[in-house]
Amino acid sequence: MSTTVTGIGTLTVRPLDPLKDAELLHGWVTHPKAAFWMMQDARLEDVERAYMEIAADEHHHACLGLWDGVPAFLMEKYDPAHRELVGLYEPEPGDVGMHFLVAPADTPVHGFTRAVITAVMAHLFEDPATARVVVEPDVRNKAVHALNEAVGFVPAREIRKPEKTALLSFCTREQFVAATGEGA
Repeated sequence: MSTTVTGIGTLTVRPLDPLKDAELLHGWVTHPKAAFWMMQDARLEDVERAYMEIAADEHHHACLGLWDGVPAFLMEKYDPAHRELVGLYEPEPGDVGMHFLVAPADTPVHGFTRAVITAVMAHLFEDPATARVVVEPDVRNKAVHALNEAVGFVPAREIRKPEKTALLSFCTREQFVAATGEGA
C-alpha cells in the first residue's frame, strides 16, 4: 500500500518484524495515549512475544505503517471467524477484522489519524475478497468511534469480550466509498 495524502504526505505499510520493531512498538503501546490498546504495563519481552505470536498466526497479520518513510502507525488485520470475535457475531464471507494504532506524537498533525484510518481501509479493500471490515473498539473510546464513522463504519451493537465491552461495527466497501470517496 502506498497512499499520498495532500497536506499529510505518503503513507505506506510493510510487514512488521516482531524482533526488529518490538522496541519501537513497546514505546507506542505503553504510551498513555494507547490506553485502549491494553498493553500499558507490557515489558519489551511481552511486546516481542505478542507480535511473534501474530507473525506465526495464519489468521492474524501485523504491518508497520510509515509516514514519508518513518514509522508512524501500526495496522493489524485478522480473520474474525478465527480470531477476536469467535462466537460473538455471525461472520460473513469477506469479513476482515482490523485494529490500528497511531504512534504518539510530540506535535500532532491535524488530520493525520483520519488519513491513517482512511489509508488502512483503502489497503484492506484493495483485496477484492474483502467485502466488509469489522472492528470492536472499547465502548469508551469515543475518539475512535468518530474516526470509524468518518470512514463509513456503522455500529451494530455492544458485545462483551473478556477484556472489554466493545462496540461491534461494520463497514462495507460501498459505505467506505460513500463516506470517503476513496476507490470511487
